[in-house]
Formats: sequence, structure tokens, C-alpha cells
Amino acid sequence: MRKRLLFPLLMLAAMGARADEGMWMLTDLKEQNAAVMREMGLEIPIEEVYSDGGVSLKDAVVHFGSGCTGEVISSQGLILTNHHCGYGAIQQHSSVEHDYLTDGFWAMNLEAELPTPGLTVTFIDRILDVTDYVNECLKRDDDPNGTNYLSPSYLAKVAQRFAQEQKVEVTPATKLELKAFYGGNKYYLFVKTVYSDIRMVGAPPSSIGKFGADTDNWTWPRHTGDFSLFRVYADRDGRPAPYSKDNVPLQVKKHLTISVAGVKEGDFTFVMGFPGRNWRYMISDEVEERMQTTNFMRHHVREARQKILMEEMMKDPAVRIHYASKYASSANYWKNAIGMNEGLTRLKVLDTKRQQQEELLAYGDARGDDAYRKAFDEIRSTVQRRRDAVYHQQAINEALVTALDFMRLPSTTELVTALKAKDKKATAEAVERLREEGEKYFASVPFPEVERRVAKEMLRVYAQYIPAEQRVNIFEVIDSRFKGDTDAFVDECFKSSIFGNRENFEKFLKKPTLYKVAHDWMVLFKYSVTDGLLRTAIAMKEANENYDRAHKTWVKGMMDLRRSKGLPLYPDANSTLRLTYGRALSYEPKDGARYEARTTLRGVMEKEDPDNWEFVVPQRLKELYRAKDYGPYGENGEMPVCFVVDTDNTGGNSGSPVFNGKGQLVGTAFDRNYEGLTGDIAFRPSSQRAICVDIRYVLFIIDKFAGASRLIDELTIAD
Repeated sequence: MRKRLLFPLLMLAAMGARADEGMWMLTDLKEQNAAVMREMGLEIPIEEVYSDGGVSLKDAVVHFGSGCTGEVISSQGLILTNHHCGYGAIQQHSSVEHDYLTDGFWAMNLEAELPTPGLTVTFIDRILDVTDYVNECLKRDDDPNGTNYLSPSYLAKVAQRFAQEQKVEVTPATKLELKAFYGGNKYYLFVKTVYSDIRMVGAPPSSIGKFGADTDNWTWPRHTGDFSLFRVYADRDGRPAPYSKDNVPLQVKKHLTISVAGVKEGDFTFVMGFPGRNWRYMISDEVEERMQTTNFMRHHVREARQKILMEEMMKDPAVRIHYASKYASSANYWKNAIGMNEGLTRLKVLDTKRQQQEELLAYGDARGDDAYRKAFDEIRSTVQRRRDAVYHQQAINEALVTALDFMRLPSTTELVTALKAKDKKATAEAVERLREEGEKYFASVPFPEVERRVAKEMLRVYAQYIPAEQRVNIFEVIDSRFKGDTDAFVDECFKSSIFGNRENFEKFLKKPTLYKVAHDWMVLFKYSVTDGLLRTAIAMKEANENYDRAHKTWVKGMMDLRRSKGLPLYPDANSTLRLTYGRALSYEPKDGARYEARTTLRGVMEKEDPDNWEFVVPQRLKELYRAKDYGPYGENGEMPVCFVVDTDNTGGNSGSPVFNGKGQLVGTAFDRNYEGLTGDIAFRPSSQRAICVDIRYVLFIIDKFAGASRLIDELTIAD
């Protein structure tokens, strides 16, 4: 495949074509992209970007947590990522007495760095193209359902088999991840090392790290210092280990050099990170489905929940701290869904998709190959059959699962089994385990009145969008016992359920009965939601029976068509390490308007609104601005804050390092612009931009604002 791709890509370079669209596999850079990248401004050998056998920039790019990217910026394992990527950890360490969300946090020595249970940092050791090996396994292994080629469990077994046969070193901290690409037309194996002793080192106050909040989210111009700092710790031999006071900062094999030269209009940049998901090979029917189901529900259901949460958060600092991360996560893709639907309509993406699919169908017909047409018809039929199930599943997930924290009840199955068996010893043991789980549950929902308000609104919204005959079966109870009054049902849950309050819970544990569990409103509600998800999943599975094979054929057709036209070829994002490249470029969002490629601290001051929590400016930052006290980080009397590049990014790229042509760190990606939210489905280089915090602003905040110069001393900064 690499050899077949080389000639078309060299043709592109010769014609001066744009090549910044694409989330490229690092293993293919040398053959596919190196010539174009050099032409655009790459000054270092491609082997310094990625080398299979040697140390390269790849070794300083990490998967932060499970959904973001980070970069190693010191030899002592210091990790830079986004403020919003570290937000959950910042919240975890915050309290009313130590409100790090509001005030920020800076560890002035190693002893002050805060252990963060549950947080991991993952290094990618090797990336292997194992397509031929997997295809051989698929030929000889039993596959009664014909699904092995996409089955995660099967591919995990193949990964273990490959590692044993090829003598790949596997330690307790090694993770093997074998994934399908191009709908199952290619396979790559990622060999990873996971570290679990991660400590919080620094975070600016939210008035910097989250400046602009929901209003500015997904928009440009932007003035947000969206960064935070963590450190990887290991045992004294440098091996991954659980938290211990004896652990030491990890001595990394590669850390990034930082440039304070800045980024100018037209400068070449490239980004490495872990983009989550995109769907560039969708047909138009699938795009419409996404707009009318996932995006629709995210818009309307989350909007209703967020309104209530914000009202409650503004009343009580403790409520604000508890729900801050949940609210931010919800609001992020609420606005994304709105912007994506608006953009898909405005840019007539459905028309573009229809043109692309008609072109492929004509290409197949001209070759006398009806496989693409059969695949297309199967995908269209599948989308039509599953539409109601997808719509209902999204409603359940958004309104009754994601939105309702109080529905994450401890399981009562063990206790029910013991009670049915009339086994006193087993019952006593089950009661103790339920007591332990119950304590965790009540600690996770410390504000039941907020949960009660949210639940009432979510049941109302769910019922608004789902017809009575299709709703989860708890509504039959609500209709018969509560005369259709969902508010009354929610009130009764919190009043009488075992899990409605601690008093009820303790009373039940003293005298547990089968009758009480079987007739408990919260338990019945949870089972009803679980049953609803199961029914929609079964309906979708039946509708999707032939989808995967049709999609694989369709994607292969798109690959063949693009090769025949000399166009670039890349797989959809799937949370694996990718590289994208482009330039720092201004753009015109609409007629008569032009957005420059960078912003400065002056814009922060222009947006200041002391009466709006989203646009409060810290006093210390205003003092530095008035004095123009920017240290070595300013430029021509200004303090750069953010810039945009036209690289092809998506969710998961948050925290990704942005490099200049010399391979030096110049910024950290944290968002996309509103005009580019269609990019998950269709890339538009004229309008799509990745928004990045300028590394000089990061250093300025650490050094001049926070006074954490000991962190600056760790860094390697280019002259």
C-alpha cells in the first residue's frame, strides 16, 4: 500500500497541491508526506519526527488520561496539556477551602506536587503495520459469525499471539492495542507503556485557563490560557509503579525543546496527538442521521440540564466545585453539536457527500464492478431501519444515563440472590459489601436536591421527544401510579427509595427484604433504563447486521477512487497517534470579515467584564499588562496569547503539541473554530482552524504571573 501511495503523493507535491488535510499515520510519513512537509517548511529530517527504531519527537507525545494529548517538556517527566484536560484532576483536588479551580494551583517544589488517583499517562513505544499478519490469522481462525475482522476481543488475542511470536517485550505496564483502519482494510498494532503515578504540578486560575468559558468555546478570536502541568513518577528504576512516596520523577528518553520565536502568518506547523473520532467516509444518509439523532439530542437535552446546573452552581461554591467538570464536559459537545449542524447546513455538506458518492458509484459502474453500489444500497437500508432505535438510544443516554448521577446506584444483585436462598451468612456478607458501595454512592451525589431538580427536567424532556408507546417501561408505572406526574415520581424516589437518602439506606441494611428491593422506585427506574438501552441495542444490532461489511467495501471503493485521482489517503481518526500539518493562517468567516491568525493580551482586557464570571480578569494579570511586564516572552510590546493553524484536528487533539519547522514546541492545541465544526465529517481548509495557546503565554503565566520559576528552570528553551 505504501508503494502504491508514494507516486500519487509525489504528484501532489509537484503540482503544489494542498496536503494539510489528513490525520496521517506516523509509520507512513517517510513515504507519503515527507516531500510535501519539506516543501511547506519542515527543516528537520523526517526521522526526527518519527523513527521506528530510534528516539524521535513521537516519544515526547503522550496520551493524557483517556481522551486528551500531552507532551513531555522536561527531562524530569513534566507534562504539558490543556487546562480543560486537567480539569477533572483540578476539581478532584479542590474544595471550598482550597478552591484550585478559582485560584489556580502551583507546586513550588516536588513535595507539593499532588498525587492524582485514577489519572494515567501513556507512552507509545512502537507502531507496527500488521495487516498481512492479521489477514493470515483471519484466513485460518474459526469465524462463525464473520465478525473477527472488527472484533476487539479477537484482535486482542491476535495482538498477544503476534507479541509472543515476534518476541515483543511485554511487562505488567505494557498495553497492546491492535486496531482496524479503513473499515478493516488495514491493521496497526500499538505497543504502549502506561504510568499511573501522575501528580498535579500547576494550573492557572479558571479566569485564565477557562477565560471565555461557554461563550468563547469553539470560537475564534480566542484569549484563553488553556494549559495545565502534571508530572509522571516512576519507581527508582524508572519503571511504572502505583503511587508511592518513594517514587521519583520519570527520567524520560525524549523531551521537547521550546521556541520563543513565535508563529507568524504563513509559518509551517505540524501537530501530533490522539484525535478521537471522525467520519470522513460517511454517505449522505449517515450524515443526516447524525444531525437528526446524536446532534439533536445533545443540543436540546444538554441545554435543559445545563440551565439547571448553572443556576445551582451560581448559588453555592460547593455545588460549583462538585459539578464543574461534569458541566464543562457536557457544555463542550452541546455547543459542538449546535455548530456542527449549522455548519453542515450552511456549507451544503450533504450536497458534497451526494456528489462524492455518485462519483464512486459511476467509477464502479465504469469498471463493471457493482460491489460499491451494493454496499451503498446496504448502508442506506441500514440507516433507514435503525433510525428509530438510534434516536431513542440517544434520548435515553442523554436524558436518563449521562444526565442523572443518582442513577449510578450500587448493584443489589448479590443481596437479592442471598435473600432468595435464605442464606444468612451470604446475606450478611452481601449487606456489608452493599454498605461499602453505598458509602461511595452517597459520596458521589452529595447534593440530592440538585439531582432531584435535574431528574424532573430530564424526565420531562425525554417524554417530550419520545412517544408514549416507545418510552422506557417505568413510564407505565408513572402513568398508572402517579397519573403521569413525573415530578411526583421523582419526589417519591428521593423520599422512599433505599438510595433516596442515607437514613433510608441504613434502615434497609438493618432489615433487608426482597419485597423492599423489588418495589424500590429508584431500583425499578434503573432497571427500566437498562432494559430500554438493551432493547434499542438489540434493534440496532439487527439493523446493523450487514453494515460493517458494506462499510468496509465502501471505504475500499473510496480508497481506490482517491488513488486513481492522485488524492491523499488517510484513515478516520480512532484515538490513535496521528500527525497533521499546515500553516498559521488568518481566514474569512463570512463576507466582509477577516480573522487574524493570532491574539494578544490586549484582547483579554477588551473582553473583561467583572460582572460576568466567564470574563473576569485576575488583578495580577491586569497589573502585568499595564506595566507591559512580559519578561522575555513578549513581542514588540505585546503579549501573544493564542494563534490558529489550518491543521486537520478533532476531539482528542486537545493538549497536542504544535511544532514549528525545526521540530520545536510553539504552542498547545486546545479547540477548533465554530466555522470548522463540520470537520469531523468534511474538512474545509479555507475555514477550519485549530486554536492553540501560544507557548510564550504559557511561560509568561508560569513565570511572571505565578512566580513558579523553578518550572521554567527545568525547560529546554531554544536561543
